[in-house]
Amino acid sequence: MFKTLISASELATRIDDPKWVVVDCRHDLVNLAAGREGYAAGHLPNAVFADIETVLSGAKHGPDGAFRGRHPLPEKEALAEALRAFGIDDDTQVVAYDAHGGMFAARLWWLLRWLGHEAVAVLDGGMTAWQALGQPLSTETPARPRGSLGIRAPFVPTVTVREVMDNLESGQRIVIDARAADRFRGENETIDPVGGHIPGAKNRFFKDNLQSDGRFKDAGQLRAEFGALVDDPQRAIMQCGSGVTACHNLLALEVAGMPGASLYPGSWSEWVGDSSRPVAKGAD
Repeated sequence: MFKTLISASELATRIDDPKWVVVDCRHDLVNLAAGREGYAAGHLPNAVFADIETVLSGAKHGPDGAFRGRHPLPEKEALAEALRAFGIDDDTQVVAYDAHGGMFAARLWWLLRWLGHEAVAVLDGGMTAWQALGQPLSTETPARPRGSLGIRAPFVPTVTVREVMDNLESGQRIVIDARAADRFRGENETIDPVGGHIPGAKNRFFKDNLQSDGRFKDAGQLRAEFGALVDDPQRAIMQCGSGVTACHNLLALEVAGMPGASLYPGSWSEWVGDSSRPVAKGAD
């Protein structure tokens, strides 16, 4: 069972296994059609496509009308049903990939663990690693029998915006922001209406988890780097702009052997949806 990362060479030996499901998670935050267009142009053999906006995210507003962020968590049953349509069963090995160093694939990795499915991994190095081996791409959309994925106890914890607000006073948890350093400081913000970060948060740009070739750093290096930010990962709250790239940091923590950190799903986009919440700027 692969539970964090899988190499392109390992995947190549199992790409035709009927008990494995490979999921293309490519996306572009500016051009929302780019992922699906890329899939149509060429994808890993037998791969299905999961759209970040419609499958791996839920409604942006809650029943009370409150803004939940740009990529809120989907309803669990709706997500499970979408994944069943991909042919995923309780014993299926799922492999998620993208062309962005795992930026979007880690979202599916985390969501499946949130549903209680442990056999899910991210293709280390994504499409670049796959093609570097000379492996083929396909333009065919596979027809898979419907799966029977169930919903079980999650392997991953979450926190609400209320809990993050309460932590401003208690300081018992450490908030770690996965956005680029300039956006964390409140500079060059082009996605959300307000720049800055949650007061007291620390910055760990998700791309710092990667080597120059787009593959993850080894466990020891990741453990040392995250250990400089948090002594106990169970105290950590991971967030980003909208709850997507925070999952990359959560995956890196698992690779490092530091499980137990929580995701704040709404992240910065939900935080600034209410002007009464405080905002910090600068390096903090």
